[in-house]
Amino acid sequence: MRDRVRWGVAGTGTIANNFASDFRFAGNATLAAVSSRSAEKAQAFAARHGGIRSYHDIQALADAADIDAIYIASPNAMHRDHAGLALAAGKAVLVEKPLTTSVTDARALEEAAAAGSTFAMEALWTCFLPAIANVRTLLRNQKLGTVRHVRAELAYEKPFDPGSRFFDPALGGGSLLDLGIYPIALCLNLFGRPKSIDGTWRSAPTGVDVSADIRLAYAGFDAELSCGFDRDGHNRFVIEGDRGTLVVDAPFLKASRLFGATSAPARKLLASTGQTLFKVARRLRLPGLDRFDHAFPGNGLQFEIEAASAAILEGRREHALMPLSHSIEALEIIETIRAKAPAS
Repeated sequence: MRDRVRWGVAGTGTIANNFASDFRFAGNATLAAVSSRSAEKAQAFAARHGGIRSYHDIQALADAADIDAIYIASPNAMHRDHAGLALAAGKAVLVEKPLTTSVTDARALEEAAAAGSTFAMEALWTCFLPAIANVRTLLRNQKLGTVRHVRAELAYEKPFDPGSRFFDPALGGGSLLDLGIYPIALCLNLFGRPKSIDGTWRSAPTGVDVSADIRLAYAGFDAELSCGFDRDGHNRFVIEGDRGTLVVDAPFLKASRLFGATSAPARKLLASTGQTLFKVARRLRLPGLDRFDHAFPGNGLQFEIEAASAAILEGRREHALMPLSHSIEALEIIETIRAKAPAS
């Protein structure tokens, strides 16, 4: 039985390079090949990452007999086609977020994976970070008491460019698919499916969402989430319980530090959305204020590489932390919000 999964990467952009770089920290996976529509880019990527093989076409990568799994890092709009092609060739797939740009496409991938009994997972790395594992432990051990409120923001200002992947609908643009997917996925991971969904969105000139507000209703609390290209946000994930407050420090999508508060003064400081006040709170040593450091080497993608590889080696079709059902639910939430008329 093999102890390593042999990976190919489809795509040569920033996230593909970060993914490839983190194989040096993964104990059960080996990077073997890359594909790109540009033979030149594929060759440059291969040289940069230890002289791996390069292909100028994803079909050739999928047909390679010594490749077990393919990481799909192509543009959002190509995820369904590229992942479907890999699944048809019998390869396990790890698809960069979002899984696809629509619920219909996501269900088609789910069916393709089921038909071939093949592993498939969305590469939403945040859910595999050590800091988020600690969040799950703290919640399971009732360290915050009963959850009363959740709020999160993920916003990075982007200058409007109709041809960029952020604003072009043909490329799967929009803040919900690019940024909002993170707090939505984390809520699904930590709390499960919400009882109801509400929200608003604002349109860019190209028709994609430039920003959005999401409200997920759970039993006993609401999760208020927001995302946008129209500002730089505080980018923290905050869970308030009746006995304590927990903050996943910014940027929470690459979580490496948590703050927990049980005393009233510490909880008040952590609850602040202001950057200055929160920076003060991080430096102070207050009674009832705990800091949890979960620093990691590299980019932090090694945790999802190891998790996916372990599941593949065990013959599983999904990983419990990121089942396809959660990925489909996240897209359902996004489509529910986008189905409303944009706010003026």
